[in-house]
Amino acid sequence: MSTHSLFAISPVDGRYASKTKELQAFFSEFGLIKYRVLVEIEYFIALAHAGVLVDFPQGKEDALRAIYQDFTEQDALAIKEIEKTTNHDVKAVEYFIKKKMEDLGLAAYLEFIHFGLTSQDINNTAIPLSLKEAIEQVYVPTLQEVIDTLHKDAKEWKSISMLAKTHGQPASPTRLGKEIYVFVERLTVQLNQLKQIPYSAKFGGATGNFNAHHVAYPERDWVKFGNDFVNQQLGLSRSQTTTQIEHYDNMAALFDCLKRINTIILDLDRDMWTYISMEYFKQKLKEGEVGSSAMPHKVNPIDFENSEGNIGVANALFEHLSAKLPVSRLQRDLTDSTVLRVIGVPLAHTLIAFKSTLNGLHKLLLNEKAIASDLEANWAVVAEAIQTILRKEGYPKPYEALKGLTRKNEQVTKQSVHEFVDTLHVSDEIKLQLKQISPENYTGIFNL
Repeated sequence: MSTHSLFAISPVDGRYASKTKELQAFFSEFGLIKYRVLVEIEYFIALAHAGVLVDFPQGKEDALRAIYQDFTEQDALAIKEIEKTTNHDVKAVEYFIKKKMEDLGLAAYLEFIHFGLTSQDINNTAIPLSLKEAIEQVYVPTLQEVIDTLHKDAKEWKSISMLAKTHGQPASPTRLGKEIYVFVERLTVQLNQLKQIPYSAKFGGATGNFNAHHVAYPERDWVKFGNDFVNQQLGLSRSQTTTQIEHYDNMAALFDCLKRINTIILDLDRDMWTYISMEYFKQKLKEGEVGSSAMPHKVNPIDFENSEGNIGVANALFEHLSAKLPVSRLQRDLTDSTVLRVIGVPLAHTLIAFKSTLNGLHKLLLNEKAIASDLEANWAVVAEAIQTILRKEGYPKPYEALKGLTRKNEQVTKQSVHEFVDTLHVSDEIKLQLKQISPENYTGIFNL
């Protein structure tokens, strides 16, 4: 742990910095500045390609793009130094780029940097772009690793019969692999929905109408230019009719989807925690690791607990972001600006949660003996199977007959079930069929 991280206010930059470092390139102040530089440069190049810049020299694109491709910490600090004078972060980026262009011999074109734009044209493209790339490059691969791990476990445990618990009570048996695969399916469905959500961007001048662009070049189709630049060059989706800021409706949809995925992971965490408490799983020991400061025997399910706690923080922030961002007074107020600066925080807590869940899953050791013992101790769960076959055979009041067997104040065992079957007025063939049913084989259909 660095000295800096010891003084970090947020644990995502302190205690958990090593688990969230992949997000720094997207959501740090450095990352935000770099993405702003990227948008400004690509916009300038787009103007040049559109013929707006008269006699612009050919072959300068690579040198211009190198300004953001080779962006350094010193560059970011230089921009922050300019900001001390401008007291405006986007204007500081503009002045920084102009200085770089002078060095490239492009002084004649300086005023086409940030031409006709407002700061929100930069922020509302830079931030969605950084969010999109963080989701694609960091979030999705980590979530896919969780899904793949669960899928592997589901296949490995697909034949393990297990007592189900509904309302905390013994219920019809199931398969352990199937119960794990439930989460594979849920997460996959949500991940597919996530991939369908557009990353919308506002790009259209001060109040979204290309006022400045149109008054300077009325003959040009600026809407087409804006669509081509945002959709094709940046890979985002340009909102067509806006105020001074993006609507954030699709960003809110994204955060809502991330929240749902987190909720599914939390549900998984609690189930795994409970299975461990029931001793269905033991946990791999790590050399030197201490489970309790007072009780040496303990191996606590801390990974699932850590994941659950981080998901709680992440979802609280996602909920606020999705509720707040789409609301702005008239053509704009500044509340979105400060809120947008924290979008990396819930993603960081989410990343910590995913990694903790993965750690927990990798530690699991299946305890088949405990699972089998629980099944054998709960023969009452075959009552559903017996009464269903009796219904099929037209037996009078089969549910009531089984209710009498299973609700006595004594344990239902294989012997008591078979003795009950012998009292039934059915054929020997049906009695044999009923006696072949056990908690272990009454698990229904699960194909994987």
